Amino acid sequence: MAIKPSLSLGRRICHRLVQNPRPNTSSTFFNEICTISPSDSSSTWFSFSSFQFQRLFSQIIGSGPTALPDDVNEICRVLSDFRCIHHDLESALERFSGKISTNLVEQVLKRCKNLGISAHRFFLWARKLPGFSHSRESYHIIVDILGCSKQFPLIWDFLSEMKDSGDYEIRPEIFWVIFRAYCKADLPLDAIRAYKKMDGFGPKPSISDLDQLLYMLCKKKHVKHARDFFDRVKFEIPPSPKSYSILMKGWADIGDSVEAQNLFDEMLKRGCSIDVVAYNTLLESLCRAGKTDEAYKLFREMGSHNLKADACTYSIFIRAACEANDIHSALRILDRMKRYSLVPNVYTYNSIIRLFCKNGKVDDAYLLLDEMVDRGVSPDAWSYNAIQSVHCDNSEVNKALRLIQRMEKDFCMPDRHTYNMVLKMLIRVGRVDRAIDIWEGMGEKGFYPSVSTYSVMIHGLCKKKGGLEEACKYFEMMIDEGIPPYSSTCELLRDRLSQLGFWEKTHILADKMQQSTSCSIKELSNTMRGGKAQVR
Repeated sequence: MAIKPSLSLGRRICHRLVQNPRPNTSSTFFNEICTISPSDSSSTWFSFSSFQFQRLFSQIIGSGPTALPDDVNEICRVLSDFRCIHHDLESALERFSGKISTNLVEQVLKRCKNLGISAHRFFLWARKLPGFSHSRESYHIIVDILGCSKQFPLIWDFLSEMKDSGDYEIRPEIFWVIFRAYCKADLPLDAIRAYKKMDGFGPKPSISDLDQLLYMLCKKKHVKHARDFFDRVKFEIPPSPKSYSILMKGWADIGDSVEAQNLFDEMLKRGCSIDVVAYNTLLESLCRAGKTDEAYKLFREMGSHNLKADACTYSIFIRAACEANDIHSALRILDRMKRYSLVPNVYTYNSIIRLFCKNGKVDDAYLLLDEMVDRGVSPDAWSYNAIQSVHCDNSEVNKALRLIQRMEKDFCMPDRHTYNMVLKMLIRVGRVDRAIDIWEGMGEKGFYPSVSTYSVMIHGLCKKKGGLEEACKYFEMMIDEGIPPYSSTCELLRDRLSQLGFWEKTHILADKMQQSTSCSIKELSNTMRGGKAQVR
């Protein structure tokens, strides 16, 4: 996309800022960064988000008719009502057999991520329908659902059945989902054992699979386990520069730049090719540890490794300037990048947007959003949420709602943080009607509320005059969907009902919770009655 021939944002803002300059101890260092010429290389920073699993769940499956929201809602309600293992779920689903499509199945599974057993039974029921076969994404989703509910024995039974039936080729990607589930459950050794089991199900582990395992372990802060396993297998599967970069970033994320440096030195010692990704990873680990002088020294030595600074190299120093609350330096480095036709990634732009918002420069943040679009960088939810936070804190209803509209227009769907901020603000200022309108439109946009979003509605309505009945309605919806509420939510709702003399309603809600198949919800029923939930 062509860039508009106008004075750069950095120059426009710097012109205003320079009217009131202020001393900054980091200026000398960042000024030197601004004088270094980058390469003409188009190489880009290794995007760790490429390992994230949203990509597995965001493909559009074209087979089958488009799923209707009413069908999705009805099937989800059935799965919620027939969640016990002794319930005859299959008979209850029969009336939907003529409507089943791959798209419908995917939408139901995504919606019912908290109903592990029911979702699994629904998946198996659909698979038996004449002429129907699940999409690859559905297999990934159901494994993810079982993993999130910690039904690990079911996952392995499911994979064994898939292997024996031959209906579905087990590919490495499904093990990436399993790695993620075990790491999320703080079971790093089980994640490593899952990697070792791959051979038994068909896929022979490759360097890509090892990188996925290392990434998931490091993402959940199990860096020592990742390093120990890496040291055991690095002579069986020669590691790539990416493998080292993942581990270096893992150490950087927990603040250990020394270990990151040791890995870099190991790469040199083993004769492993040093690429700009590995170099940038080490630079970032040093900057995050506050060792900007060491990072700058390393930056100056890139040429000795036949490497040239790219957009991500400069972005590291922009983010370091943002961490130092140094708007001037961040914008100067940004302008230097523009002069060499280097484009920062969305994460770097977001750092500057947050810096603007932190310093009350919301208009400049909007200018930066426009620049991102002009330069072909798509803003993400975090880009908008930084600005949205300011609007909500200042109770700017119209601006907040217009920003949501802009997100949708720019094909960036609001996320949990967006909705939570806006709903909380609307209820706080008395616009409950608009909050309900937004809630009812969330499903159409593919967003299904979690416990935090339900809690925003319930807590907000409990504090509003005449809002208690609505609060109870949302609480019951949450229980029906199998989402365990926060203990504080139960206590608040119980206390408000008791204050107004509605003891009978607290017992009705407690009875409903007791009938749930979720152990967590059952335990909280005692809190609703006025006791304390048992902690297992």
